[in-house]
Amino acid sequence: MIDIDKWQEIYGTVKRYKLRTALTAFGVFWGVFMLVALLGAGKGLQNGVLDGFGDLKNAVFIAPGGATSLPYRGLSKGRAIKFTDDDLAAIRQQVNEVQLLVAGNQLGQQFVEHGDKNDSYAINGAPPQTLALRGQRLLEGRFINPLDMRERRKVAVLGTRARQVLFAENENPLGQQIQIKGIFFRVIGVFDAGRSGNFDQRAAETIYIPNSTLRYTYNQRDRIDQLLVTPVAGVRAATIEQKVDALLRERHQVHPDDPAPIATFNVQQRYENMQSLFTGMAAFSWLVAVGTIIAGVIGVGNIMLIVVKERTREIGIRKALGATPTSIVAMIVQESLVITSVAGYFGLVVGVFML
Repeated sequence: MIDIDKWQEIYGTVKRYKLRTALTAFGVFWGVFMLVALLGAGKGLQNGVLDGFGDLKNAVFIAPGGATSLPYRGLSKGRAIKFTDDDLAAIRQQVNEVQLLVAGNQLGQQFVEHGDKNDSYAINGAPPQTLALRGQRLLEGRFINPLDMRERRKVAVLGTRARQVLFAENENPLGQQIQIKGIFFRVIGVFDAGRSGNFDQRAAETIYIPNSTLRYTYNQRDRIDQLLVTPVAGVRAATIEQKVDALLRERHQVHPDDPAPIATFNVQQRYENMQSLFTGMAAFSWLVAVGTIIAGVIGVGNIMLIVVKERTREIGIRKALGATPTSIVAMIVQESLVITSVAGYFGLVVGVFML
């Protein structure tokens, strides 16, 4: 049963000491607000950054680097290394831990034209898995499919920036022709950077064409610019990174200690480093926020101590009228709980609203 008199008494006390109550409540409010704001902002940043990895969380990129810097097995230094289709076949046959192996080529920045509109964009050869791997999404049309790859079709998927520049806002780009380095391609889709994080601007200025088309149309049949490798379940990316690197070095007669000719980038290692960073940030946020809350609670305790001293006469009268020590303590505690609860609730609401 609700004791109306007790609540009226608490209200009267709070109203009588407005400034003291407000300062006490602010400490709790600020602590809860900081907790919600710091953790919410940190989690949002974490989700944004980590989602930018797409499905590449355990991938390894491998590409030819510079010329060899060390002689090896009677071969002089200064040799250039290039990957070929034979390297792809060797990796598939000899590295059992590989789940996905994708080859990619690039044309770099090229002049692209559509009618009287033109600009320079990055032209990348892409397999059908590209959007899923990079955490990007299709906005219009379709993406490159296996038939496009097999038949080496001259089709293109535009980034959002390329679509905006080459076509009018109310113009449908699908089915229209664009010219890349003197060759006409039919537009089949438009993609958005999606979760690509800091690379969204670069992705928006990219045009994807089938990798097989790029290699055969622009005289890159005998080379592969980049390999993307992912491991089977239960195998770390570092394992296939080491095995594929060793295999390629053996095939191309590269010294094991020569860092220049073959460059590898372990996305899983970078992903885990980012996870560790955000875990540390979350721990620091908890430390700051909980410390602020504790300071607020201590402030409430100090104020309640002052309240007890100021109300010594009132407490004496209550005892003389038959009030038990328990009821007096309950009254003081109830007042502090009301202030703490209301302030904490408002801190929670404001923190969530700010997010």
